[in-house]
Amino acid sequence: MIPISDNIFIVTRKKPIIVYWLIGINIALFLWELKLEIEGILGNLVYNWGLIPAQMNGAIGDVLSGNLAAGIFLLSRSTSLLTAMFIHGSFSQILGNLLFLWVFGRNLEKILGHGQFIGFYLMCGILTEIIQILADPSLTIPLIGANGAIASILGAYVYKFPKVKIDTVMPLLIVFIPVQLPAVFYTFWWLVQQLFYGIGSLSIPGGVNPLTSINYWAQIAGLIIGATAMRQLKRR
Repeated sequence: MIPISDNIFIVTRKKPIIVYWLIGINIALFLWELKLEIEGILGNLVYNWGLIPAQMNGAIGDVLSGNLAAGIFLLSRSTSLLTAMFIHGSFSQILGNLLFLWVFGRNLEKILGHGQFIGFYLMCGILTEIIQILADPSLTIPLIGANGAIASILGAYVYKFPKVKIDTVMPLLIVFIPVQLPAVFYTFWWLVQQLFYGIGSLSIPGGVNPLTSINYWAQIAGLIIGATAMRQLKRR
């Protein structure tokens, strides 16, 4: 199932420029990754920018035991909570994430405004990553990609527009059939889609984003975080 667009028309002069910028930045960084892969040094970027739960958890433990030097290391590695969201490990991962951001993010930005939308995106992405650290603190493989942030965008969209139909293309062999599916269907399809994010993987030593049940629970948490955050914003 390939979502194309929704059928909501919101009357506003606001353009979803944050969505456009996020898509542009992610594509530019992915092209940089391809260049580094050709040069054989992509692993350096992934391990520096990616989120490694065991590394973060170990540093936290050292700080709690009184090692102040570990606090400096923890502070420097905390930036990976942000940078990990902007690099991707495969063609399918970046295409899937940016497609969902395009379809479900534009109208959310129009109703939230630019500043609130980017804050929502980054906050939800970081919260989802923290849940992944807590769920699998011994993981030594980098976690990368905007999956958590996009899951939250999807959760917020479904909460805000539960009855909206999404224009969809359904591939059937060599034929593409246009259909309309309820937005809530994509909360299920988002989890199914994670199975295919290994297609077109880049050459990264040790791999990234292990496909485990913990990873799926983190994606479900992202959906819930997005819906909960939108509920609070709606109340305000």
